Amino acid sequence: MLPYPLHPAIVHFPVVLAVLLPLFVLGALWMIRRGANARRAWILPVGCAAALTLSSWLAVQTGGAQSERVERVVSEQAIDSHEELAEAFLATSAAVAVVALIGLSAGIPGRAARVLTAVGALGLIVLVARVGHTGGQLVYRYGAASAYTLQSTTSSGEVSDRPAPVRRDNRER
Repeated sequence: MLPYPLHPAIVHFPVVLAVLLPLFVLGALWMIRRGANARRAWILPVGCAAALTLSSWLAVQTGGAQSERVERVVSEQAIDSHEELAEAFLATSAAVAVVALIGLSAGIPGRAARVLTAVGALGLIVLVARVGHTGGQLVYRYGAASAYTLQSTTSSGEVSDRPAPVRRDNRER
């Protein structure tokens, strides 16, 4: 059975893969430098980069599908900021995956692509931290999770599936 909402479960995959990718890239570069076959050593970074792009795409899709419900309790501006960063992360991870794939080539193009992949993988850590931070703010500062946990009662006493209103800024005053 899939969790509901799905987005919070999916978003952890790109975070973990973004942290692992530079480690796999550096490990493969070390192995190649020590004489390992470049194509064989480079397969793991390519696979990790592809998995990162796929999981990022799934995170963007599930987030977009659930944004309308969350907009009931969180400002559209906060959601849009998170969504724009997530889309930039997806585009960057796809670009890094393409460059990593080129890293399977022999000669100077392959070597250059492997180095560029290392630089891009480090940049992805910065981006995923920013996306995660804005997502965390949606949940912990603006109460996005209440869109799925709270119910309100109507004036006639009936339970509504519409969440109870939540203060948009939970900071103490």
